[in-house]
Amino acid sequence: MSTNPDSNTPRDESEELVQTDDSVIGRAAAWSAAGLLILLLGVGGVWLARRFMTPPKVTRVTRLAAPQTRTNSARVEVPHAVFTDITAASGLTFRHENGAYGAKLLPEAMGAGVAFLDFDGDGDPDLLLVNGSFWPWQKPEGKTTPPPGLALYRNDTSGGQVKFTDVTAGSGLEAPAYGMGVAVGDYDNDGRPDVLVTGVGGVRLFHNEGDGHFRDVTATAGVAGDPRDWSSAAVWFDYDNDGKPDLYVASYVRWSREIDAEVGYKIDGQTRAYGPPMNFAGAFPHLYHNEGGGRFTDVSAAAGVLVKNPATGVPAAKTLGVAAIDLNGDGWTDLVVANDTVQNFVFLNRHDGTFREVGAACGLAFDSYGNTRGAMGVDAARFTPDGRLGFAIGNFANEMTAVYVEQTGGTPEQPLYTDEAISWGIGGPSRDPLKFGVLFLDYDLDGRLDLLTVNGHLEPEIGKLQHGQHYAQPAQLYWNAGDAGFVAVTAEQSGSDLFRPVVGRGSAYADIDGDGDLDCVFTSVAGAPVLLRNDQALAHGWVRLRLVGKQATRDGQGALVRLKSGGRNQWRHVTTARSYLSASEPILTFGLGATSTVDEVEVTWPGGKKQSVTGVMPGRLTVITQAE
Repeated sequence: MSTNPDSNTPRDESEELVQTDDSVIGRAAAWSAAGLLILLLGVGGVWLARRFMTPPKVTRVTRLAAPQTRTNSARVEVPHAVFTDITAASGLTFRHENGAYGAKLLPEAMGAGVAFLDFDGDGDPDLLLVNGSFWPWQKPEGKTTPPPGLALYRNDTSGGQVKFTDVTAGSGLEAPAYGMGVAVGDYDNDGRPDVLVTGVGGVRLFHNEGDGHFRDVTATAGVAGDPRDWSSAAVWFDYDNDGKPDLYVASYVRWSREIDAEVGYKIDGQTRAYGPPMNFAGAFPHLYHNEGGGRFTDVSAAAGVLVKNPATGVPAAKTLGVAAIDLNGDGWTDLVVANDTVQNFVFLNRHDGTFREVGAACGLAFDSYGNTRGAMGVDAARFTPDGRLGFAIGNFANEMTAVYVEQTGGTPEQPLYTDEAISWGIGGPSRDPLKFGVLFLDYDLDGRLDLLTVNGHLEPEIGKLQHGQHYAQPAQLYWNAGDAGFVAVTAEQSGSDLFRPVVGRGSAYADIDGDGDLDCVFTSVAGAPVLLRNDQALAHGWVRLRLVGKQATRDGQGALVRLKSGGRNQWRHVTTARSYLSASEPILTFGLGATSTVDEVEVTWPGGKKQSVTGVMPGRLTVITQAE
C-alpha cells in the first residue's frame, strides 16, 4: 500500500526558537552587577547563549519513501491453469477489417470490441464481433463482396465440445458500418439483450426481437447522435434509479479524413504514421435518459457531463473507456471515464439527474505525478482482501497500467483513490506494452480477482524506431496472491496460447462451455479474434449468480453482491461494460477455492436496499430475483 511520507516529517525546529530582541539584550545588561558577574559568565552565560543566540539555519530534507512492492514471507506459487486457443476449432472464421490502404488514418489503428451475450435465451453465451469497414473513397482492389458488418455467432456447444455457428445472415445485424465498440443491455426490460454499436459516424441501436432477429431502431429511439461523431465506449446504466436502463455514449476525438490529413503525423519526421490524439480536438459524449416505450432523450447538457477545456472552451474528453459503478456507496451509479492523453473524469451522481465532475479531487484524473496518460480500457472491481473498490486502466506504451484503489478518509461527497500499481506488483511489469483491454476475473477460482490485460501497439513500424517495442504484443496475466499483491503469470504456468503476440484491442469473458470457469476472447486489428478456453483443473469450487431486477433494471445493473464462504468475503458488481469497447457476460462468478460451502449471500440493489439470499449451492447457476 502507498504511504504518506509527510505524516512522519519532523517539525521545523526554527519554529520553536525565540528570536533575538534589543530589549531583551538591554535587560540582560542591567543584570550585570558585580555580584552576578561570575554567575552570568559561568552558568548564565551558557544559558544566554542557548536562549538568545540564533543558531545557524539548518536545511532539512524530507525523506520520500518509494512505494513498496508487496512481499510475502512464504513462497508465492502461481497455480498451473492453462488457457487453450480454440478459435479455429470452435468455428470462428471472423477477421477484422480496418480499411487500411496506406494513408494511415487514425480509426484504422484503434481496432474494435467484442461482446458475450445470450441473444437467444438458451443459457449459453453467444458471441458478437464488431467490424470496421472499407473507406467509401477507397475500396480495396479485387474486393467484390459487400463491406463487412457485425458478426453474430451462436453458441452450439455440446458435450464439452465448444462450437460457434455464424448466424449473422438474416439476423438484421448485417448492415455495414465502421464499428468500434459494443454495449449490451436490455433497455426495455423484456428479458432479451439489445445491442448498441459505436464507431465512426455515430451509433446503431438494435432491438432484440427474439427468434434470432434484431431490428435497427436508431432513428426511432432518438440515439443516432451527430453523423460527425466518432463514438467509442458506451454503457447501459440506470442513473436515476427508475428501473429503466439509460445510456452513456462517449466519443473519442473530432475526426475526419481531412482533419487527419492536416494533422499529418510522421513517426520519424518523414514517414506517415498513426498519430496520438493530442492534435485532434476532443469530443462531447451523449447521455440519454430512457423515457420508456423505446424512446430516449439527450440530457447531456443538463446533466453536467459536457466538460470543456477551461483554456480553449472546446470539448475536453477523448474517451476510450467507461465504467458505470457506485464508487462511493450511496446507492447511485456513477461514471468513471478513461481519456486518452487528457485527464480522466469521474462523474459523481447527485441523485437529481445531474452529475458533478470530481476526477482530480478524488485522485483518479492523473498519475501519481499529476500527469495525464494515454488511457484505453477500464474495469472496476473489489479485488482487495478487505473489499475496497479499485479501477484498472490500460495505458499507452511506457506508461504503467493504473490501479487506483479506494482510500480511507473519503466521504460520499469526496471519495479518495490512489494509484497503487507499483505496490500491488503491476507497475513495473506493465510499463513497456501498450495496454488496451483490461479485465478483472478469477481465472483459477480461488476466490481472488486476478487481472488480464490485452496489448498491442498502434504503429506497425514501431520496432524500427523504438528498441524493444513491437506491433504485436503478448497479453499479460497477473495472479492475485492476496496480501502479497499481484504476480505476473508466465507461459509455463498458463500456457503459450495466452501469450501469443497479437495486435490486441478488445476483450471479454464468459463461461462458454458450462464448466464454471471463465473463458476469454481477444480482438486484434485487421486479424482474427483469439478465443481461449480456460482448462484449469484445480478442483476449486464455484458459484454463478444471475440477478433479475423488479424495481431495478431486469438484468440488475448496478447491484453489488457479497458472498461469504470459508470465513472470507468476496464482492461482485453487476455490469457488462468492461475492458476496451467490449461487454462481458452479466452473470457473476465466485470462486470458492477448496471451500465447498456458501455461508452468506447478500445483494445490495441500486438505491441501497439489501436482500439476503439462501439456498445458493456450489457448482451451479442460481437466479436471484429482487424481492418485492
